[in-house]
Amino acid sequence: MLELILGLAIFLGLHSVRIVAEDWRLSQIARLGAARWKLIYSLLSLLGFALIIWGFGLARQVPTVLWAVPKGMNHLAALLTLLAFILLAAAYVPRNALKAHLRHPMILSVKLWALAHLLANNTVAYLLLFGGFMIWAVLCFRAARQRDRAHPSADLASSAAMTALTILIGVASWVGFAFWAHVAWFGVRPIG
Repeated sequence: MLELILGLAIFLGLHSVRIVAEDWRLSQIARLGAARWKLIYSLLSLLGFALIIWGFGLARQVPTVLWAVPKGMNHLAALLTLLAFILLAAAYVPRNALKAHLRHPMILSVKLWALAHLLANNTVAYLLLFGGFMIWAVLCFRAARQRDRAHPSADLASSAAMTALTILIGVASWVGFAFWAHVAWFGVRPIG
């Protein structure tokens, strides 16, 4: 469990610098240069991510159950992750209405992904992993919206065709992940 906690602290801590220490972040970028800052940030993020994967794998081997999962939560989790995949696609597909309206669809995607997994799982490892990401996403979205209010950006252009493409990519990605990749990568069949 220590590996999971350490990985979360490193990974989410790094990804929280902009939330809690924007001035320090900017001073480090000025001091180190953007390329060196990105290299250090990326290497430490990879270390944290590797520790999360390793620690979560270890913690799943000896699950500590916290509560009974209510009936139907897997179905609700499937729906929430479908929406999360669509929002994730919206972060990358240009000129879609979801990004134009929400501004930060990737952070909202992480929120839904984490909530879905919290609803459908009941062990300490899942609570630490997905609860940690949920708290981070809530705080990150709040900070991003505050930056938006302080420095409003121009409206983003969108089109119906690009929005439809975004939804199609999100749904197709979810289908591939839900019916194949999740069990192949994690050994858990979320549907069926």
